[in-house]
Amino acid sequence: MNEVRVNRKAADRVASGHPWIFSSDITDRNGAQPGEAVKVSDFRGRALGTAHYSSTSQISLRMLSRQVTGIGRDFFLERLRAAEEHRRRVVHHSDAYRVVHGEADLLPALVVDRYADCLVLQTLSQGMDRASPEIVSCLNEIFRPRAVVARNDVAVRAKEQLPLESAVLSGEPPDSVTIRMNGLTMQADLLHGQKTGVFLDQRENYLAAAQYARGGRALDCFTSTGGFALHLAAKCANVEAVDSSEPALLTARCNAAANAIDNIEFREADVFHLLAGYVSAHRQFSLVVLDPPAFAKSRRNIEAALPGYKEINLRALRLLGPGGILVTCSCSHHVSEAMFLELVAEASLDAGRTVRVLERRTQAQDHPILLTVPETHYLKCLVLEVM
Repeated sequence: MNEVRVNRKAADRVASGHPWIFSSDITDRNGAQPGEAVKVSDFRGRALGTAHYSSTSQISLRMLSRQVTGIGRDFFLERLRAAEEHRRRVVHHSDAYRVVHGEADLLPALVVDRYADCLVLQTLSQGMDRASPEIVSCLNEIFRPRAVVARNDVAVRAKEQLPLESAVLSGEPPDSVTIRMNGLTMQADLLHGQKTGVFLDQRENYLAAAQYARGGRALDCFTSTGGFALHLAAKCANVEAVDSSEPALLTARCNAAANAIDNIEFREADVFHLLAGYVSAHRQFSLVVLDPPAFAKSRRNIEAALPGYKEINLRALRLLGPGGILVTCSCSHHVSEAMFLELVAEASLDAGRTVRVLERRTQAQDHPILLTVPETHYLKCLVLEVM
């Protein structure tokens, strides 16, 4: 095993519980090869553990273990079994959930999602990509899936100089997988759908939003395949679900039909323009959901993203009267909960609304948060009431 030495700053970072070591903090690469598991030592030569090495990314080392140990099939089998055991404890009423959430499951740069009897894999570093055959072998042993699909078409792989591609790694996946979620039937397109098929991280927030629906008319913005709208339909007189993606709305309509839900109106539109038009027309709703894509995809984009978050919340609040509910989300991990609360508070003042917080929520428990790795806490969800 090659040994990579790092400076004091990197050693302190590992000691603080964070698994990333940056390229600028490496003092000696000692012949490390792209994607291989290496021994990591500090500036005095003391072992810090074992990591995957990347030759191109700013994140050059991702710690796999605090011990110097071989990283092979047995290692992955143990970690994957531990991850699945956690899901057995926290996932209820769904056969679609995240099996591995990267760093939060001590498997940095690896994502595995389950959709009924199929699995979807993302290997987001040179190390995990190189270990893909062993990982797939372990997944086949644990789950006996119908198929394992790779959705490696995400931009972050370009930083690792890895190809962007989707592929079938084992078995034969159907064109569309039928999943169960919170008593509803939904369709997932594993090779072409958003994310790895559908959005799994909002599963528990769908139920929370429905608890606050008290009849009337609801507006679900950025609905994607209809997650919030489908859950609100049983509690509202009617729901308007808006998205700019025609393929996503097609799936959403199929999901509504599969559950015999006929009180959702799906609309293809730009949400910013639609909200502005509804404010001008003095439209009113009893509940509004905002679940936009990440506006701040990097730290450099934060300042540019905050006005967008504030503006959509401002417009949504103007559509709500006393007793109205706003469920507003941000999936930008660069936007902290404190920042999100502040910008929504500013929006409420500009909208002339007094708002109280009913719930502060986050991603579903199958997307665990590692306390010492803030990047694993990315989804913020606020349930607010207009007074």
